[in-house]
Amino acid sequence: MSNTLSSTKANFGTLPVFLTAISTILGAVMFLRFGFAVGSVGFMGALLIIVIGHLVTVPTAMALAEIATNQKVEGGGEYFIISRSFGVNIGAAIGIALYLSQAISVAFYVIAFGEAFDAIKPWVLSEFGYELYDNRLFTIPALLLLIWLMVTKGADLGMKALYIVVAILAVSLVLFFLGSTPYSEVFDSSQLFKSSGSGKGFFYVFAIIFPAFTGITAGVGLSGDLKDPKKSIPLGTLAATVIGMIIYVFIAYKLAVSANPTDLVNDQLIMGQIALWGPIIPIGLAAATISSALGSFMVAPRTLQAIGGDKVFPNKFVNFWVSKGTKKNNEPRNATILTSGIALIFVLMGDVNAVAEIISMFFMVTYGSLCLISFLQHFAADPSYRPSFKSKWYLSLIGAVMSVSLMFKINTPYAMAAIALMVLLYFYISSKNDSNKGMASIFQGVIHQFSRTLHVFLQKAEKDKTEEDWRPAVICLSKDSFERYGALEMMKWISYRYGFGTYIHFEKDYFSKESKEKAAQKLEKLIKISSSSKSNVFLETLITPSNTAAIIQAIQQPGISGQPNNMMLFEYKKGETEWLSSIVDNYSVLKTAKYDLCILASSDKGFGYKKDIHVWINKNDYENANLMILLSYIILGHSDWKKGQIKIFATFAQENLKEEEENLIQLTSSGRLPISANNIRVLPLAEGENRLDLINQYSLDADLTLIGFHEGMIKSEKGIELFDGYEKIGNVLFVNTLTSKFIK
Repeated sequence: MSNTLSSTKANFGTLPVFLTAISTILGAVMFLRFGFAVGSVGFMGALLIIVIGHLVTVPTAMALAEIATNQKVEGGGEYFIISRSFGVNIGAAIGIALYLSQAISVAFYVIAFGEAFDAIKPWVLSEFGYELYDNRLFTIPALLLLIWLMVTKGADLGMKALYIVVAILAVSLVLFFLGSTPYSEVFDSSQLFKSSGSGKGFFYVFAIIFPAFTGITAGVGLSGDLKDPKKSIPLGTLAATVIGMIIYVFIAYKLAVSANPTDLVNDQLIMGQIALWGPIIPIGLAAATISSALGSFMVAPRTLQAIGGDKVFPNKFVNFWVSKGTKKNNEPRNATILTSGIALIFVLMGDVNAVAEIISMFFMVTYGSLCLISFLQHFAADPSYRPSFKSKWYLSLIGAVMSVSLMFKINTPYAMAAIALMVLLYFYISSKNDSNKGMASIFQGVIHQFSRTLHVFLQKAEKDKTEEDWRPAVICLSKDSFERYGALEMMKWISYRYGFGTYIHFEKDYFSKESKEKAAQKLEKLIKISSSSKSNVFLETLITPSNTAAIIQAIQQPGISGQPNNMMLFEYKKGETEWLSSIVDNYSVLKTAKYDLCILASSDKGFGYKKDIHVWINKNDYENANLMILLSYIILGHSDWKKGQIKIFATFAQENLKEEEENLIQLTSSGRLPISANNIRVLPLAEGENRLDLINQYSLDADLTLIGFHEGMIKSEKGIELFDGYEKIGNVLFVNTLTSKFIK
């Protein structure tokens, strides 16, 4: 935020915040339309409007109070709070819409001010014979007077006028409550539930009344002129909200018991018929509308000044011009001039009823944003977010949900137009503004807390030990991450939907500042590669000078899903034995950890066209067969293998072929092998013929070949020699399971 946005003379206390808010809450809508609301939906309906409206405004007031007591709120009020929480780009998109609604509100209140002169029109016609047919005779001079006042005198004189206006407003309310009518003398309580049957729907009436409640944030716009915003904003805003709500309840009751529903609907100045002294109501209306217009006129330019101070607009001169304030007390004179022009245009139009609903939409978005910030901050648990006043998370959630839902209830096309406008503003500002900060920090905090809670819950929950629900939770340890991407691809396929994967890049080095920086750079590179391939694999780096130490540390990593890891994947290039030797030498470590083991032997062919997966089984390998078949299905589930197919080959000695085929059929029919016997091709092994030769012959063009092995084969065939002889075929995945997987 530019330093120019902090007033050099901030001398306002809590009272201006309260008066600005309460004078807007008890403003034009109260005098002109609240009687219509009570007459249309009855006293109970009016109470429901007050309750629903304050389900938005009370959480918003509390959210404002919370945020304001956490950070120094500078010039710009609501815009400052939103932009510093959501980021400048999102904050500016909402802020521009907020500014427009505030600027148009000036015109709205000035036009309502013209309605106060309806009371003298019959008198002027009878006394002078002149018909006052156009309220612009009053509204344009009134607006010009306001413009002169704000441009030349600024907020100081505006606040002095506000004190007078609020005093008149208070007197008019007192006289209203002291008045009585013949209707009130014959009124009985059963009539509280009656309405005029005007045919106006509840939410139509709500849309007309809700702008009265939007005054709760009016005082926040003075934040740059306050001595102590952390104290003044919460106290002033909450006091105005609660007192305003109470007064509205009493006004609704007074109206219901003092006039019949038909008169309430048809006479917009019905309060004058009830008041002890009737003329005080037009005077109070004029005072209320002027006070609301003054409030909006003080707030809107400061919002625009703050937006310019953040250099949101693409033109440097525009940013400088709107953010420039007077030398003495930083009054936003240029922003006031621009606001005056917007207000004058809408006053000349003479009717802002349609625009008033869009104003409500923008206010709803603002309130929803404030409540959403408060709600998210409750769960983000950011150490820097320590407000002295705390709202409740469920109140903030109610406020956010109600804001959005009421937007669509009031006027769906306007709601979509308001949201569409802000989306367009966001993309435009983002394209022109270098600032990339958004809601990432808040959302990341929420996600971290949520993830922590889930992990702790899953750890404490009773574990299901059945093999029927087995799914792969794989750790891959590779030191050749940038030489070959085979292991990373395999992890991507396994983790796409059914499994979970953690890929660890092994940096073989002593731990030092230099090696840590090097590993961090490689991790960042891996994340970019993974993001471009839309992988769901969690990536990490590990620094240690020992292969054995790396394997031991890797197998102790916790599972990223909350499920314990159950499989280890290694990768080596055919013909290179150093890394493979370390894997085989540490087989006992993996067995102790009770991990299944997969070793990917990479070839120059890679994974070819990703069409054919060959699985080889024999009578000594049925335990591995289930895992190999399951892994094949999981891999085929990825879109990279959308045209892929699985082929299963079983090899048996020629002399035992018939017996082994029957045994194989029994295994498939009982479900111990999760595949139809018709999908298995049985190959006889003649005497003296090697199984390795058959694999090289039939899987020559396979894109991935799965072959099982077990501990005894490693010991009897002298370790790494078990993996030799497959140079002719493509990538081979050697699979060893400690326990047979039963697959439904």
